[in-house]
Amino acid sequence: MGAKFFVNSGIVTGRADMHNLLRPLQKQTVTYTYLRGHEVVASGIGWVERVVVDDPEVSTYFTPLVICLNVDSFEQLEFETRSDQLLSYTLVQGDERIRIEFAALDRAAGEDANQQLFLPETGYVQMELTGLEHDEG
Repeated sequence: MGAKFFVNSGIVTGRADMHNLLRPLQKQTVTYTYLRGHEVVASGIGWVERVVVDDPEVSTYFTPLVICLNVDSFEQLEFETRSDQLLSYTLVQGDERIRIEFAALDRAAGEDANQQLFLPETGYVQMELTGLEHDEG
């Protein structure tokens, strides 16, 4: 049997294909909706830090600060091309589904597609670095 052929939409079960389709999400801001059956369990907006494959020690997780996608956490990936020519993704595991789309940012308000998290100007952050001591003896 030869390789499958997809144009603008499809259902992918191969791990390499799933990884290749998800890679453009890395370092992007996305919206996500977690469904169990037809019930929305959670939703939010987050930054995709990593997309991994062949690493069973890495979990898939979604938080407003960071998202990590492990291809091995899912049975299949459904994708389709939206009218704005961006992809909409649905990761499936049993009766659980996670819909992922590129976050729609308000360009009129001057938001950047590669928006970073900024700290408020009224405070400061204290960081402690350990393990950098230099023995001068």
